[in-house]
Amino acid sequence: MRKIRIMEHISLDGVIQHEDGEDFAHGNWTAPYRSPAGLEAVVEAQGSRFDLLLGRRTYDTWAGFWPKAGNSPIANGLNAATKYVATHRPNSLEWGPVGSLGADIIEGIRGLKSTDGPDLIVWGSSTLTSVLLDQGLVDEVVLLVYPVLLGRGKRFFSDHADPRELAFVSTKVTSTGVLINTYRYVGSLRS
Repeated sequence: MRKIRIMEHISLDGVIQHEDGEDFAHGNWTAPYRSPAGLEAVVEAQGSRFDLLLGRRTYDTWAGFWPKAGNSPIANGLNAATKYVATHRPNSLEWGPVGSLGADIIEGIRGLKSTDGPDLIVWGSSTLTSVLLDQGLVDEVVLLVYPVLLGRGKRFFSDHADPRELAFVSTKVTSTGVLINTYRYVGSLRS
């Protein structure tokens, strides 16, 4: 059985947004904190073999960047991974290899999770993340926590998400102050 692991770059106040927009001008906020040791820690957290489970917007954004990114441990891993995309337009997926989730995306993810194979990593894809947590399909959450407060922007969890409990597994810190925190998904918050 495969594990589903969510990995996310996040500010101290819960912002995950990276793209500049009308209401968000901090699209490159992680750049000052990147380091060779941080890259090594991310590569280690991903593992040497994995597949990707992505929402359509994240897939489209990454498809325009990673195939052209050149030779690096991150690019090589992402480009080699099979991409399973939550979309109703699977015929338009060109960045491969690509696997199908079928017409019922949640059942497709359940079926995929029950097979043998590498872990399924979710990067970005905040809408998909919420659905996976609601369905109890997440095994692990890895948060790369940056020492910044952004104030506004897309959050990791929406205000409408049900309370969830995570168990702390481990932490690492980079020389630039980024915490790489790993949590095991427990389920609904116990009162």
